[in-house]
Amino acid sequence: MEDYAVILDYLPLGYVDENTSTFKKKPIAQAIGTKNFTLLELIPQNGVDLEIDDTVYIGKDKDKRDKISRVKGILDYENLTATSRAELDFVIKDIIEDNNDHFIKFFNESDAVSIRLHMLELLPGIGKKHMEAILKAREEKPFEDFEDLKNRVPLLNDPVGSIVKRVEIEIDTVSIKKGKNKYNIFTQIKKPRPQRDGRNSRNNRNSRDSKNSRGNSSRRNYSKGNSSRKRNYRPKD
Repeated sequence: MEDYAVILDYLPLGYVDENTSTFKKKPIAQAIGTKNFTLLELIPQNGVDLEIDDTVYIGKDKDKRDKISRVKGILDYENLTATSRAELDFVIKDIIEDNNDHFIKFFNESDAVSIRLHMLELLPGIGKKHMEAILKAREEKPFEDFEDLKNRVPLLNDPVGSIVKRVEIEIDTVSIKKGKNKYNIFTQIKKPRPQRDGRNSRNNRNSRDSKNSRGNSSRRNYSKGNSSRKRNYRPKD
């Protein structure tokens, strides 16, 4: 269960549907949870406008839900709007960096998946040599943060980027998962319930949904420390 989520896209007039009149359309937001990276559809409170990158409370305490009325349901990866897809990489990266203590534990405590495969090798860009270097370094003492990890394991250039890519693999419910990709180490992916409003083909309408979106998929070019990003993601349990 997610308690907080980050807004990926906000559509004040809802999804594009030629069969629905404008006055019947209701606002909806696409978001990603900060704990298990669950993709979600959220219904805002009446009169509340959401912004991309907003962190909103979606937990059980209704008194704390100042922006979100309810969680409509789990969102399938293929139904992300173009804006949500453009935001995804940046938001996942920020969540990981803001929860350094949680994610550095993976490099300190991860174990073997099988006799031939270590959990570290599930991260894109990490092979046998990287794994052996990480295991040797952590035997001396645990890694304090990602900077310490990079300094002590020079072969590992971008550990955060490797986790981002792994999370994106896990939340992708479209691609067939085989080999290393069949494992979930950072997410708890559940198959979304069938939609009753015909949105299974929404990926064919993403460009039209983007015109109704609050976002602009071409505006993102962030570097670490950019003050224009909102960095207020809640720490993990």
